[in-house]
Amino acid sequence: MQACSWNTDLIYRIGKAVGDEVVENNITTWLAPGMNIHRNPKCGRNFEYYSEDPLHTGKCAAAVIKGCQSAGAATSAKHLCCNNKEIKRFEYDCAVSERAIREIYLKGFEIAVREADPMTLMTCYNRLNGWYVSESYDILTGIVRGEWKYDGLIISDRGSLSEPYLDILAGNNVHMPQINAERLCLAIEAGYITRKQIEDNVKRVLTFILKLALK
Repeated sequence: MQACSWNTDLIYRIGKAVGDEVVENNITTWLAPGMNIHRNPKCGRNFEYYSEDPLHTGKCAAAVIKGCQSAGAATSAKHLCCNNKEIKRFEYDCAVSERAIREIYLKGFEIAVREADPMTLMTCYNRLNGWYVSESYDILTGIVRGEWKYDGLIISDRGSLSEPYLDILAGNNVHMPQINAERLCLAIEAGYITRKQIEDNVKRVLTFILKLALK
């Protein structure tokens, strides 16, 4: 309904109203907006998403993000990316060309990042071309942090099946519950990841916390 209005001023005001409630209830982060592309009519989350068009999606999301964050709450644009169906949503593998990824499935997120700077981005459950997106260095560090210059927090979706140490190496900062912390400890002991890499990751988490504390 918001997207059908084509009214970004209205969408901004909706975001501001949500942000006021988030702050009033002593919550830090609104885990929204959902902004995946309407690709499959059976996708169970389509009601949260804006459109089949990446430009329209990006503009709507940017408006609601700016509104919410103007109230002092954080947002979490999600689910990065290619999360467009319901069957085996925790594990399916999307085979998508780089052009389609950039022009369709990432474009809305790019617009939202460049125009509204959401304080967090949430990765999706599914794989993309063989990798869980939260483990994808090419997407998270190469494109999101490298090309878009995004400096916020990147988090996984709750219950992600991805490997925690691969998340960190890719640029994903928070592996949401339910995580097996022992696997991360074993990865350190095996030399797959260093303490320094974990410390750099923790700095991003603390920076996020301090940004909210100073609002």
